[in-house]
Amino acid sequence: MHILSITAGAANMYCGSCLRDNALAAELIARGHDVLLLPLYTPTRTDERNVSDPHVFYGGISVFLQELSPLFRRTPRLLDRLWDAPSVIRAATGRSVSVDPAKLGALTISVLRGEDGHQRKELYKLIDWLKTQPRPDVVVLPNSLLIGLASPLREALGRPVCCTLQGEDLFLDGLPEASREAALDLIRAKVADVDRFLPVSEYYVDFMVGYLDIPRDRISVLPLGVNLEGYPERRRAVSSGAELTVGYLARVAPEKGLHVLADAFRALRDRLGVIGARLEVAGYLAPEHRGYLAEIEAKLASWGLEDAFAYRGVIDRARKIEFLSGLDVFSVPSAYPDPKGIFVLEAMACSVPVVQPRHGAFPEILERTGGGITFEPHDADRLADELAALHREPDRAEQLRRQGAYGVRKHYSVGRMADRAIELFGEVVASAGPAAVS
Repeated sequence: MHILSITAGAANMYCGSCLRDNALAAELIARGHDVLLLPLYTPTRTDERNVSDPHVFYGGISVFLQELSPLFRRTPRLLDRLWDAPSVIRAATGRSVSVDPAKLGALTISVLRGEDGHQRKELYKLIDWLKTQPRPDVVVLPNSLLIGLASPLREALGRPVCCTLQGEDLFLDGLPEASREAALDLIRAKVADVDRFLPVSEYYVDFMVGYLDIPRDRISVLPLGVNLEGYPERRRAVSSGAELTVGYLARVAPEKGLHVLADAFRALRDRLGVIGARLEVAGYLAPEHRGYLAEIEAKLASWGLEDAFAYRGVIDRARKIEFLSGLDVFSVPSAYPDPKGIFVLEAMACSVPVVQPRHGAFPEILERTGGGITFEPHDADRLADELAALHREPDRAEQLRRQGAYGVRKHYSVGRMADRAIELFGEVVASAGPAAVS
Protein backbone atom coordinates (compact mmCIF):
# COMPACT_ATOMS: atom_id res chain seq x y z
CA MET A 1 0.00 0.00 0.00
CA HIS A 2 1.17 3.55 -0.81
CA ILE A 3 0.50 5.87 2.13
CA LEU A 4 1.02 9.61 2.38
CA SER A 5 1.22 10.37 6.09
CA ILE A 6 1.52 14.03 7.05
CA THR A 7 2.96 14.83 10.46
CA ALA A 8 3.31 18.16 12.27
CA GLY A 9 6.80 18.86 13.54
CA ALA A 10 7.32 20.46 16.94
CA ALA A 11 10.89 21.78 16.52
CA ASN A 12 13.19 20.57 19.31
CA MET A 13 10.39 19.05 21.42
CA TYR A 14 9.72 15.34 21.72
CA CYS A 15 6.04 15.45 20.74
CA GLY A 16 3.85 12.44 21.50
CA SER A 17 2.00 12.79 18.21
CA CYS A 18 5.26 12.95 16.22
CA LEU A 19 6.60 9.90 18.06
CA ARG A 20 3.40 7.99 17.33
CA ASP A 21 3.31 9.00 13.64
CA ASN A 22 6.97 8.06 13.16
CA ALA A 23 6.65 4.71 14.96
CA LEU A 24 3.66 3.73 12.83
CA ALA A 25 5.36 4.79 9.59
CA ALA A 26 8.55 2.91 10.51
CA GLU A 27 6.63 -0.28 11.25
CA LEU A 28 4.65 -0.07 8.00
CA ILE A 29 7.85 0.52 6.03
CA ALA A 30 9.44 -2.50 7.71
CA ARG A 31 6.48 -4.57 6.48
CA GLY A 32 7.06 -3.51 2.89
CA HIS A 33 4.54 -0.68 2.55
CA ASP A 34 5.52 2.52 0.76
CA VAL A 35 5.07 5.30 3.32
CA LEU A 36 5.91 8.94 2.74
CA LEU A 37 6.00 10.60 6.18
CA LEU A 38 5.99 14.28 5.35
CA PRO A 39 6.63 16.93 8.03
CA LEU A 40 4.88 20.28 8.18
CA TYR A 41 6.09 23.37 10.07
CA THR A 42 9.45 21.98 11.28
CA PRO A 43 11.51 18.81 10.97
CA THR A 44 10.35 16.20 13.46
CA ARG A 45 12.32 15.10 16.49
CA THR A 46 12.02 11.47 17.50
CA ASP A 47 13.79 9.28 20.03
CA GLU A 48 14.13 6.39 17.57
CA ARG A 49 15.06 6.15 13.89
CA ASN A 50 13.43 9.05 12.09
CA VAL A 51 11.79 7.92 8.84
CA SER A 52 10.29 11.29 7.85
CA ASP A 53 11.11 12.89 4.51
CA PRO A 54 13.80 15.60 4.54
CA HIS A 55 11.43 18.09 2.89
CA VAL A 56 9.44 20.37 5.20
CA PHE A 57 6.28 22.02 3.89
CA TYR A 58 4.34 24.84 5.52
CA GLY A 59 7.73 25.84 6.89
CA GLY A 60 7.37 27.45 10.29
CA ILE A 61 9.12 30.65 9.21
CA SER A 62 7.10 31.04 5.99
CA VAL A 63 3.82 30.34 7.76
CA PHE A 64 4.56 32.97 10.38
CA LEU A 65 5.72 35.59 7.87
CA GLN A 66 2.70 35.06 5.63
CA GLU A 67 0.40 35.53 8.59
CA LEU A 68 2.32 38.64 9.61
CA SER A 69 2.40 40.51 6.29
CA PRO A 70 0.73 40.32 2.86
CA LEU A 71 4.16 40.94 1.31
CA PHE A 72 5.34 37.42 2.13
CA ARG A 73 2.20 35.89 0.61
CA ARG A 74 3.45 37.01 -2.80
CA THR A 75 7.19 36.38 -2.63
CA PRO A 76 8.59 34.04 -5.32
CA ARG A 77 9.22 30.44 -4.31
CA LEU A 78 12.92 30.80 -5.07
CA LEU A 79 13.17 33.42 -2.33
CA ASP A 80 11.08 31.31 0.05
CA ARG A 81 13.71 28.59 -0.16
CA LEU A 82 16.05 30.75 1.89
CA TRP A 83 13.92 30.26 5.01
CA ASP A 84 12.16 27.00 4.07
CA ALA A 85 15.37 24.96 4.26
CA PRO A 86 15.19 22.45 7.16
CA SER A 87 18.58 23.65 8.43
CA VAL A 88 17.31 27.24 8.63
CA ILE A 89 14.11 26.17 10.37
CA ARG A 90 16.12 24.11 12.88
CA ALA A 91 18.39 27.07 13.58
CA ALA A 92 15.43 29.41 14.08
CA THR A 93 13.65 27.02 16.45
CA GLY A 94 16.71 25.35 17.92
CA ARG A 95 16.57 26.93 21.35
CA SER A 96 12.84 26.67 21.99
CA VAL A 97 9.43 26.94 20.40
CA SER A 98 6.24 28.16 21.97
CA VAL A 99 3.06 26.25 21.19
CA ASP A 100 0.95 28.43 23.47
CA PRO A 101 -2.49 28.49 21.81
CA ALA A 102 -3.26 31.87 23.38
CA LYS A 103 -0.78 33.39 20.91
CA LEU A 104 -1.71 31.36 17.84
CA GLY A 105 -5.41 32.03 17.28
CA ALA A 106 -5.17 33.95 14.00
CA LEU A 107 -2.62 31.55 12.53
CA THR A 108 -4.71 28.52 13.49
CA ILE A 109 -7.79 29.93 11.79
CA SER A 110 -5.84 30.91 8.69
CA VAL A 111 -4.40 27.40 8.23
CA LEU A 112 -7.84 25.88 8.81
CA ARG A 113 -9.21 28.01 5.98
CA GLY A 114 -6.97 26.12 3.55
CA GLU A 115 -7.09 27.67 0.08
CA ASP A 116 -8.81 30.75 1.53
CA GLY A 117 -6.17 31.31 4.21
CA HIS A 118 -3.03 33.41 4.20
CA GLN A 119 -0.91 30.29 3.71
CA ARG A 120 -2.51 29.27 0.39
CA LYS A 121 0.91 29.56 -1.27
CA GLU A 122 2.21 26.87 1.08
CA LEU A 123 -0.70 24.61 0.14
CA TYR A 124 0.06 25.01 -3.55
CA LYS A 125 3.75 24.28 -2.98
CA LEU A 126 2.77 21.07 -1.23
CA ILE A 127 0.33 19.97 -3.93
CA ASP A 128 2.73 20.76 -6.78
CA TRP A 129 5.47 18.70 -5.12
CA LEU A 130 3.14 15.79 -4.36
CA LYS A 131 2.16 15.63 -8.02
CA THR A 132 5.80 14.78 -8.82
CA GLN A 133 5.67 11.81 -6.41
CA PRO A 134 4.00 8.39 -6.79
CA ARG A 135 0.29 8.79 -6.14
CA PRO A 136 -0.71 7.40 -2.71
CA ASP A 137 -3.58 5.05 -2.06
CA VAL A 138 -4.58 7.04 0.99
CA VAL A 139 -3.69 10.36 2.62
CA VAL A 140 -3.47 10.62 6.42
CA LEU A 141 -3.61 13.95 8.27
CA PRO A 142 -2.16 14.04 11.81
CA ASN A 143 -5.01 15.96 13.47
CA SER A 144 -8.10 18.03 12.80
CA LEU A 145 -6.14 21.29 13.01
CA LEU A 146 -4.97 20.49 9.46
CA ILE A 147 -8.40 19.56 8.12
CA GLY A 148 -8.16 22.55 5.78
CA LEU A 149 -5.81 20.42 3.65
CA ALA A 150 -8.30 17.56 3.27
CA SER A 151 -10.41 18.80 0.36
CA PRO A 152 -7.53 20.28 -1.71
CA LEU A 153 -5.44 17.10 -1.30
CA ARG A 154 -8.36 14.81 -2.06
CA GLU A 155 -9.16 16.80 -5.20
CA ALA A 156 -5.54 17.09 -6.36
CA LEU A 157 -4.59 13.44 -5.75
CA GLY A 158 -7.94 11.78 -6.30
CA ARG A 159 -7.55 9.64 -3.22
CA PRO A 160 -9.38 9.32 0.13
CA VAL A 161 -8.28 11.23 3.21
CA CYS A 162 -8.12 9.98 6.79
CA CYS A 163 -7.60 12.25 9.79
CA THR A 164 -6.05 11.07 13.04
CA LEU A 165 -7.49 12.55 16.23
CA GLN A 166 -4.89 12.65 19.00
CA GLY A 167 -5.44 15.39 21.53
CA GLU A 168 -6.04 18.59 19.58
CA ASP A 169 -8.96 19.63 21.80
CA LEU A 170 -6.44 20.74 24.44
CA PHE A 171 -4.95 23.20 21.97
CA LEU A 172 -8.33 24.34 20.67
CA ASP A 173 -9.70 24.94 24.17
CA GLY A 174 -6.62 27.06 24.93
CA LEU A 175 -7.35 29.50 22.11
CA PRO A 176 -8.95 32.86 22.92
CA GLU A 177 -12.72 32.42 22.96
CA ALA A 178 -13.45 34.09 19.63
CA SER A 179 -10.67 32.18 17.89
CA ARG A 180 -11.77 28.90 19.47
CA GLU A 181 -15.34 29.25 18.25
CA ALA A 182 -14.19 30.27 14.78
CA ALA A 183 -11.77 27.34 14.61
CA LEU A 184 -14.40 24.84 15.74
CA ASP A 185 -16.88 26.18 13.19
CA LEU A 186 -14.29 25.76 10.43
CA ILE A 187 -13.42 22.21 11.46
CA ARG A 188 -17.06 21.16 11.74
CA ALA A 189 -17.79 22.63 8.31
CA LYS A 190 -14.98 20.52 6.81
CA VAL A 191 -15.80 17.20 8.49
CA ALA A 192 -17.38 16.00 5.23
CA ASP A 193 -14.01 16.43 3.48
CA VAL A 194 -12.56 13.50 5.46
CA ASP A 195 -13.37 9.89 4.59
CA ARG A 196 -12.50 8.42 7.99
CA PHE A 197 -11.50 9.88 11.34
CA LEU A 198 -9.09 7.80 13.43
CA PRO A 199 -9.09 8.65 17.16
CA VAL A 200 -6.39 6.99 19.25
CA SER A 201 -8.69 5.79 22.04
CA GLU A 202 -12.27 4.70 22.72
CA TYR A 203 -12.67 7.69 25.02
CA TYR A 204 -11.88 10.04 22.15
CA VAL A 205 -14.56 8.52 19.93
CA ASP A 206 -17.39 9.61 22.20
CA PHE A 207 -15.76 12.94 22.93
CA MET A 208 -14.99 13.91 19.34
CA VAL A 209 -18.37 12.81 18.00
CA GLY A 210 -19.88 15.57 20.13
CA TYR A 211 -17.00 18.06 20.03
CA LEU A 212 -16.60 18.14 16.25
CA ASP A 213 -20.01 16.81 15.14
CA ILE A 214 -18.47 13.77 13.44
CA PRO A 215 -20.96 11.09 12.30
CA ARG A 216 -20.29 7.85 14.17
CA ASP A 217 -20.12 5.81 10.99
CA ARG A 218 -17.09 7.86 9.87
CA ILE A 219 -14.96 7.29 12.97
CA SER A 220 -12.87 4.23 13.91
CA VAL A 221 -10.34 3.74 16.71
CA LEU A 222 -6.70 3.31 15.75
CA PRO A 223 -5.13 2.61 19.18
CA LEU A 224 -1.67 3.75 20.16
CA GLY A 225 1.31 1.47 19.94
CA VAL A 226 4.89 1.77 21.14
CA ASN A 227 8.09 0.36 19.74
CA LEU A 228 9.22 -2.01 22.50
CA GLU A 229 12.73 -2.59 21.20
CA GLY A 230 15.18 -2.14 24.07
CA TYR A 231 12.57 -2.23 26.81
CA PRO A 232 13.45 -4.70 29.59
CA GLU A 233 11.39 -7.87 29.74
CA ARG A 234 11.64 -8.31 33.50
CA ARG A 235 12.27 -6.29 36.64
CA ARG A 236 13.12 -7.40 40.12
CA ALA A 237 10.50 -6.86 42.82
CA VAL A 238 11.08 -4.00 45.27
CA SER A 239 10.63 -4.80 48.96
CA SER A 240 8.36 -2.72 51.17
CA GLY A 241 11.33 -1.58 53.23
CA ALA A 242 13.15 -0.02 50.29
CA GLU A 243 12.97 3.65 49.40
CA LEU A 244 10.18 4.59 47.04
CA THR A 245 11.00 6.41 43.79
CA VAL A 246 8.00 8.12 42.22
CA GLY A 247 8.42 9.17 38.59
CA TYR A 248 6.87 11.58 36.08
CA LEU A 249 7.75 11.72 32.36
CA ALA A 250 5.77 14.22 30.27
CA ARG A 251 5.75 17.87 29.31
CA VAL A 252 6.22 20.01 32.38
CA ALA A 253 3.03 22.05 32.09
CA PRO A 254 -0.01 22.75 34.29
CA GLU A 255 -2.30 20.56 32.19
CA LYS A 256 -0.10 17.54 32.87
CA GLY A 257 -0.53 17.97 36.61
CA LEU A 258 2.98 18.02 38.06
CA HIS A 259 1.70 20.39 40.77
CA VAL A 260 -0.82 17.73 41.83
CA LEU A 261 1.96 15.14 42.03
CA ALA A 262 4.09 17.53 44.09
CA ASP A 263 1.24 17.97 46.59
CA ALA A 264 0.74 14.21 46.71
CA PHE A 265 4.46 13.73 47.25
CA ARG A 266 4.38 16.02 50.27
CA ALA A 267 1.47 14.04 51.72
CA LEU A 268 3.30 10.80 50.98
CA ARG A 269 6.34 11.94 52.95
CA ASP A 270 4.70 13.86 55.79
CA ARG A 271 1.20 12.51 56.37
CA LEU A 272 1.80 8.91 55.32
CA GLY A 273 5.33 8.58 56.65
CA VAL A 274 7.12 7.31 53.52
CA ILE A 275 10.11 9.40 54.53
CA GLY A 276 12.57 7.84 52.08
CA ALA A 277 10.47 8.63 49.01
CA ARG A 278 11.97 10.53 46.05
CA LEU A 279 10.30 12.36 43.16
CA GLU A 280 12.04 12.09 39.78
CA VAL A 281 10.78 14.23 36.89
CA ALA A 282 11.74 14.43 33.22
CA GLY A 283 10.21 16.00 30.13
CA TYR A 284 10.11 19.02 27.87
CA LEU A 285 9.87 22.42 29.54
CA ALA A 286 8.54 25.21 27.29
CA PRO A 287 9.74 28.77 27.92
CA GLU A 288 6.28 29.86 29.07
CA HIS A 289 6.25 27.13 31.76
CA ARG A 290 9.61 27.79 33.40
CA GLY A 291 7.87 29.85 36.05
CA TYR A 292 5.47 26.97 36.69
CA LEU A 293 8.36 24.60 37.45
CA ALA A 294 10.06 27.25 39.57
CA GLU A 295 6.91 27.59 41.70
CA ILE A 296 6.80 23.82 42.25
CA GLU A 297 10.48 23.74 43.18
CA ALA A 298 9.95 26.64 45.62
CA LYS A 299 7.03 24.82 47.28
CA LEU A 300 9.07 21.65 47.66
CA ALA A 301 11.91 23.66 49.17
CA SER A 302 9.54 25.35 51.63
CA TRP A 303 8.43 21.87 52.71
CA GLY A 304 12.05 20.78 53.19
CA LEU A 305 11.85 18.36 50.25
CA GLU A 306 14.23 19.98 47.77
CA ASP A 307 16.82 17.20 48.22
CA ALA A 308 14.20 14.55 47.48
CA PHE A 309 13.31 16.06 44.08
CA ALA A 310 15.14 16.14 40.75
CA TYR A 311 14.21 17.49 37.32
CA ARG A 312 16.21 15.61 34.67
CA GLY A 313 15.22 17.70 31.65
CA VAL A 314 14.62 16.28 28.19
CA ILE A 315 15.89 12.72 27.80
CA ASP A 316 16.53 10.60 24.72
CA ARG A 317 15.31 7.04 24.19
CA ALA A 318 18.15 5.23 25.98
CA ARG A 319 17.95 7.57 28.97
CA LYS A 320 14.15 7.33 28.96
CA ILE A 321 14.24 3.56 29.30
CA GLU A 322 16.90 3.86 32.01
CA PHE A 323 14.87 6.54 33.80
CA LEU A 324 11.65 4.54 33.75
CA SER A 325 13.40 1.32 34.73
CA GLY A 326 14.66 2.99 37.90
CA LEU A 327 11.18 3.92 39.16
CA ASP A 328 8.98 2.09 41.64
CA VAL A 329 5.75 3.80 40.60
CA PHE A 330 4.76 6.27 37.90
CA SER A 331 2.14 9.02 37.69
CA VAL A 332 1.27 11.88 35.37
CA PRO A 333 -1.90 13.20 37.05
CA SER A 334 -3.11 15.23 34.08
CA ALA A 335 -5.65 17.93 34.81
CA TYR A 336 -7.56 17.22 31.59
CA PRO A 337 -8.91 13.98 30.07
CA ASP A 338 -5.87 12.93 28.04
CA PRO A 339 -6.88 10.79 25.03
CA LYS A 340 -3.38 9.35 24.52
CA GLY A 341 -1.08 8.63 27.44
CA ILE A 342 1.93 7.20 25.58
CA PHE A 343 3.96 7.82 28.74
CA VAL A 344 1.76 5.35 30.63
CA LEU A 345 2.42 2.66 28.04
CA GLU A 346 6.15 3.33 28.20
CA ALA A 347 6.21 3.11 31.99
CA MET A 348 4.29 -0.17 32.02
CA ALA A 349 6.58 -1.52 29.28
CA CYS A 350 9.40 -1.05 31.82
CA SER A 351 7.36 -3.00 34.40
CA VAL A 352 6.49 0.08 36.44
CA PRO A 353 2.97 0.24 37.97
CA VAL A 354 1.10 3.45 37.25
CA VAL A 355 -1.40 5.56 39.20
CA GLN A 356 -3.49 7.74 36.90
CA PRO A 357 -6.57 9.96 37.15
CA ARG A 358 -9.87 8.32 36.28
CA HIS A 359 -10.55 10.19 33.06
CA GLY A 360 -9.54 10.31 29.39
CA ALA A 361 -7.97 7.18 27.95
CA PHE A 362 -6.42 6.05 31.25
CA PRO A 363 -9.32 3.87 32.48
CA GLU A 364 -9.50 1.91 29.22
CA ILE A 365 -5.72 1.49 29.04
CA LEU A 366 -5.50 0.22 32.62
CA GLU A 367 -8.54 -2.00 32.27
CA ARG A 368 -7.03 -3.59 29.18
CA THR A 369 -3.52 -4.02 30.59
CA GLY A 370 -4.13 -4.38 34.32
CA GLY A 371 -0.98 -2.38 34.97
CA GLY A 372 -2.18 0.30 37.35
CA ILE A 373 -4.71 2.07 39.52
CA THR A 374 -6.97 5.05 38.90
CA PHE A 375 -8.00 7.78 41.33
CA GLU A 376 -10.36 10.74 41.30
CA PRO A 377 -8.84 13.50 39.11
CA HIS A 378 -7.22 16.48 40.91
CA ASP A 379 -7.30 14.70 44.30
CA ALA A 380 -3.70 14.89 45.53
CA ASP A 381 -4.50 13.22 48.85
CA ARG A 382 -6.07 10.22 47.16
CA LEU A 383 -3.11 9.98 44.81
CA ALA A 384 -0.79 9.95 47.83
CA ASP A 385 -2.85 7.19 49.45
CA GLU A 386 -2.56 5.02 46.34
CA LEU A 387 1.18 5.60 46.05
CA ALA A 388 1.66 4.67 49.71
CA ALA A 389 -0.52 1.57 49.36
CA LEU A 390 1.62 0.24 46.53
CA HIS A 391 4.74 0.86 48.59
CA ARG A 392 3.31 -1.07 51.55
CA GLU A 393 1.87 -3.91 49.45
CA PRO A 394 4.80 -5.23 47.40
CA ASP A 395 2.89 -8.30 46.24
CA ARG A 396 0.18 -6.12 44.75
CA ALA A 397 2.76 -3.83 43.15
CA GLU A 398 4.52 -6.85 41.65
CA GLN A 399 1.25 -8.12 40.20
CA LEU A 400 0.62 -4.76 38.57
CA ARG A 401 4.16 -4.74 37.17
CA ARG A 402 3.74 -8.13 35.57
CA GLN A 403 0.26 -7.41 34.23
CA GLY A 404 1.27 -4.04 32.82
CA ALA A 405 4.36 -5.32 31.05
CA TYR A 406 2.40 -8.20 29.53
CA GLY A 407 -0.64 -6.06 28.70
CA VAL A 408 1.34 -3.42 26.80
CA ARG A 409 3.06 -6.08 24.72
CA LYS A 410 -0.24 -7.78 23.99
CA HIS A 411 -2.47 -4.78 23.28
CA TYR A 412 -0.30 -1.71 22.61
CA SER A 413 2.73 -2.78 20.60
CA VAL A 414 3.62 -0.91 17.41
CA GLY A 415 2.85 -4.14 15.58
CA ARG A 416 -0.74 -4.14 16.84
CA MET A 417 -1.08 -0.50 15.84
CA ALA A 418 0.19 -1.26 12.34
CA ASP A 419 -2.20 -4.23 11.98
CA ARG A 420 -5.15 -2.00 12.76
CA ALA A 421 -3.89 0.82 10.52
CA ILE A 422 -3.64 -1.44 7.48
CA GLU A 423 -7.10 -2.86 8.21
CA LEU A 424 -8.63 0.64 8.37
CA PHE A 425 -6.70 2.06 5.43
CA GLY A 426 -7.77 -0.94 3.39
CA GLU A 427 -11.43 -0.33 4.23
CA VAL A 428 -11.16 3.34 3.24
CA VAL A 429 -9.38 2.60 -0.02
CA ALA A 430 -11.88 -0.12 -0.93
CA SER A 431 -14.79 2.24 -0.25
CA ALA A 432 -13.21 4.98 -2.36
CA GLY A 433 -12.77 2.73 -5.39
CA PRO A 434 -10.25 3.32 -8.20
CA ALA A 435 -8.27 6.53 -8.33
CA ALA A 436 -10.25 9.41 -9.73
CA VAL A 437 -7.25 10.69 -11.68
CA SER A 438 -4.70 8.81 -13.75
